[in-house]
Amino acid sequence: MKKFSFFCIIITSLFLAACSSKKTEDLYNLSAMQWYEQIIKDLQEKNLESADKHYTSMAAEHIADPLLEQTLLILAQAHIVEEEYEMANFYLDEYLNKFGDSQNIAYIRYLKIKAKFDSFAVPNRNQALMLKTIQEINEYNKSYPNTQYKDLIDTMLTKFNLAVFYLDSSIAELYNKLDKKESYEIYKNKLENSDFNKIDMIKPELPWYRKIFEEGIM
Repeated sequence: MKKFSFFCIIITSLFLAACSSKKTEDLYNLSAMQWYEQIIKDLQEKNLESADKHYTSMAAEHIADPLLEQTLLILAQAHIVEEEYEMANFYLDEYLNKFGDSQNIAYIRYLKIKAKFDSFAVPNRNQALMLKTIQEINEYNKSYPNTQYKDLIDTMLTKFNLAVFYLDSSIAELYNKLDKKESYEIYKNKLENSDFNKIDMIKPELPWYRKIFEEGIM
């Protein structure tokens, strides 16, 4: 009898768990506000995966709803906080496609650059991506010379250029040790022509790429 009761409890628990899971996963035909509230709930529970799924459903059911604008920015910021910069940039690109205009485009592009800047505090970022981001910053400064974010953007640019300088220094030292004279001379010339070569600086402690980028930009 005890075995039967225990078996019933197990079956009931599994049934309730399945119903609960189904209730969570089978959300559909909600109003834009209901989707928005569900996404906020997901974020409060630190469940970004569910928030992403629910945004997809919200965007499909309410293609041009004004609440999407705020939701995209909230999700982008949430992924930045969790250092998920690719997803953050996805939402910022979505925002530009759906709601970008002359009033907000400079701010959104600033956020995209800042997301890339923040991502370099995470190990294993490559030089090519760094140089590409420097190019994006230079293009941003040409497009928005009077933006209120100029000082922040210029600070990021300086830190990127400093990081490239230290990376080139490390590569030059390596080629010199390996007796790769031709390659060493190429990087030596780059360093000699750099503005940072003329400045008396204290080399940051390793890992240098994190030391530079972890000095926060608001």
